Amino acid sequence: MSSLSRPRLADETSPRPQEAGGAAVPRHVAIIMDGNRRWAQARGLPVALGHRAGAEAARRTIEAAGRAGVSWLTLFAFSSENWQRPMEEVSALTGLLRLYLKSEIASLLKEGVRLRVIGDHSRFGPEMSRAVAAAERATQAGTRLNLTVALSYGGRAEIVAAARALAEAARDGRIDPAAIDEASFAGGLQTVGQPDPDLIIRTSGEQRLSNFLLWQAAYAEFVFQDVLWPDYGADHLALALGEFARRDRRFGQRAEGGA
Repeated sequence: MSSLSRPRLADETSPRPQEAGGAAVPRHVAIIMDGNRRWAQARGLPVALGHRAGAEAARRTIEAAGRAGVSWLTLFAFSSENWQRPMEEVSALTGLLRLYLKSEIASLLKEGVRLRVIGDHSRFGPEMSRAVAAAERATQAGTRLNLTVALSYGGRAEIVAAARALAEAARDGRIDPAAIDEASFAGGLQTVGQPDPDLIIRTSGEQRLSNFLLWQAAYAEFVFQDVLWPDYGADHLALALGEFARRDRRFGQRAEGGA
């Protein structure tokens, strides 16, 4: 990774985007990395090579996000629905994820990137769980960029788990049902402590959320880009950030002088 010239992070609870060079910069960018298989198939390559090229695109995007002034970056690497794919593809992707977790630690440490993993990554087996825990421990002091990777993640399952935890707490008398509000519900999500995404990007031309950050996306801006994920780079991210800067974000409030 190249050097990230970000200052120490500000208060994590602030919902407003930063300002950089006079343009609004989304504090938290989340990306649905789509198109690895189609990229490989278009070139007559094994799908595993598409995922490997996608890992390189992730590295480029992490660097570019840090340079652009983004403080939080979430990458959707493997959905809960991806388990339905052919076993050889899942096995190849699992091996790549495990390798990436180990090989990138030095770079993440050097650049001050803090890694967090959300989702039911235990489904990948104990070796993957150990690799995740080791990577999170090693990078926990990072302050330049917060990187979240979603592995075996599903937004609906996350919401159900949070609702179940609150129901059990109410049943056991640990919480008054009347006291349950959005903040207490969000406290049961895997993204607790993280700001909601300001901008969600999806590549490959598809225009859907695919069960990604369903609760957290309530006020996110969306940008859909036609590029397949392995071809993604700094220029594509810059275009998405430029589109975000042109948006008028009112969070449900009236525009000045508007209806």
